[in-house]
Amino acid sequence: MGGSSKKIVTGDAGYVLEDVPHFTDYIPDLPTHCNPLQDHPAYCVVKQYFVHDEDTVTQKVIAHKNGPRGLHFRRAGPRQKVYFEPDEVHACIVTCGGLCPGLNTVIREIVCGLYHMYGVKRVLGIDGGYKGFYSRNTVPLTPKVVNDIHKRGGTILGTSRGGHDTSKIVDSIHDRGINQVYIIGGDGTQKGASVIFEEIKRRGLKVAVAGIPKTIDNDIPVIDRSFGFDTAVEEAQRAINAAHVEAESGENGIGLVKVMGRYSGFIAMYATLASRDVDCCLIPESPFYLEGAGGLFEYVERRLKENGHMVIVIAEGAGQELLSESMHSADKKDASGNKLLLDVGLWLSQKIKGHFTKKNKMIINLKYIDPTYMIRAVPSNASDNVYCTLLAQSAVHGAMAGYTGFTSGLVNGRHSYIPFYRITENQNKVVITDRMWARLLSSTNQPSFLTAKDVIEDKREDESPTQLLDNQSNPDMSNLVKKEIYCN
Repeated sequence: MGGSSKKIVTGDAGYVLEDVPHFTDYIPDLPTHCNPLQDHPAYCVVKQYFVHDEDTVTQKVIAHKNGPRGLHFRRAGPRQKVYFEPDEVHACIVTCGGLCPGLNTVIREIVCGLYHMYGVKRVLGIDGGYKGFYSRNTVPLTPKVVNDIHKRGGTILGTSRGGHDTSKIVDSIHDRGINQVYIIGGDGTQKGASVIFEEIKRRGLKVAVAGIPKTIDNDIPVIDRSFGFDTAVEEAQRAINAAHVEAESGENGIGLVKVMGRYSGFIAMYATLASRDVDCCLIPESPFYLEGAGGLFEYVERRLKENGHMVIVIAEGAGQELLSESMHSADKKDASGNKLLLDVGLWLSQKIKGHFTKKNKMIINLKYIDPTYMIRAVPSNASDNVYCTLLAQSAVHGAMAGYTGFTSGLVNGRHSYIPFYRITENQNKVVITDRMWARLLSSTNQPSFLTAKDVIEDKREDESPTQLLDNQSNPDMSNLVKKEIYCN
């Protein structure tokens, strides 16, 4: 992460806090002020509204009686002392990367949170992603401007991929007198936010950098879920329902639905579990094959003979290795560094049609539905709207309290401040040896496409370094883990 140092605090019984940076780490003798919320008519009546500085949130809620207390993150929320006067604050908001339901809600709640809770009047929107910082594109934001934007999809600020020039961005922040930066985006955007924070810290500037993690795929680690995910699963249901109607109405009907999921198949998995009309779910984490015993073609044929129709849901990142082999395509990347994906849904539909035409086994009626961009362009649902509100307000509270270089996220149902490096060090993926994937397999009755060797390797990868360390220090725990693996 470019030479950044981790802020680790240890305590009794194996307690570990992965703390986030604070102004006082690199700027001495900063004055503090009483939090204006203590006189706010809506908040002053709430008992224990302020969060204690020592409050932390555990990453894992499941523990053994002799095990360590484990890893914790700093609890989000308002502090009694803040490091900004309301008139002093000049905040900005930027959205980067692809669209996602809830972006406008987050923008709205940052603006309204600053304005109504802390009395901040100067908030700028950076137009067009990171490059908007040095293209001098800004939009003044007030509660009136953002009043009803949560009812619309997309982002009123516009977005783009790439365009990250750290020196130019920090120069622009400094020249404009901005001292709070709210960055909404996925793992690539949060990596950029981390670099911006490091440069600000190197220059000794009193500028808070707060991230709000955004990914429709739910592939950001540590946090319970990313905003927009619930909406995406709900919208995917509409496409699956349509595919089921089409499949059920035709002779040997097959409904094939492609949903988003570049590296992680959470949308496909949860939409499948919620639907109960899906006969096969294909995701990037679970390789599959077409021909031969136990292959997809064999399963499709058997399912059609048994039921007369079937529905297949496939994540956009599934089967890319098969697609690349058949089309001899080279890996290409977009401006954010993401691999450009080939249309696996169209390819699979052609492969299935070709198989049954070639074999002259049966007539099939296949309908392919691709709702990916429709799903990400809709406004967020009620659940995501509430979640976006809490994420935005947590980020505002953190920045006002002097925290910086952090991402606001939900950990075990509690809002927390998470260091950037924890968000960007890896991706959250479906564990195909986990109970949730087993529930899906039992729902669809599809083959797992796994060999015994695949199962052993996946379980080894799922064991984190901290788990291994804990097991080494506790022989009884090690035996217990071994028993669990073999019993499952």
